[in-house]
Amino acid sequence: MTDACTHLDSVAEVDPSSEGCEDCLRTGDRWIHLRMCQTCGHVGCCDSSPNRHATAHFHAHPDHPLIRSYEPGEDWWWCYADELFFEVPGAPPSPSHP
Repeated sequence: MTDACTHLDSVAEVDPSSEGCEDCLRTGDRWIHLRMCQTCGHVGCCDSSPNRHATAHFHAHPDHPLIRSYEPGEDWWWCYADELFFEVPGAPPSPSHP
């Protein structure tokens, strides 16, 4: 684990793939909290949700290491590769689901 995320330079402006966990919506499942991939915009459910789709997305796409919370009022980031939880000073507010 590092003290700083080494993947921030790969962040692009992305649009959310859906208003909820796209995988849970497809299967009719429920989620607890949402996370958004900062590489492609995939919206997946958190690790407290039964299906853990955000983490599954990273395991399927290891070149997509960064997620942000997709919850209102939460501006934190997580880097799977560096195992690092952080906020980015000066970053625009995180988008969130309606």
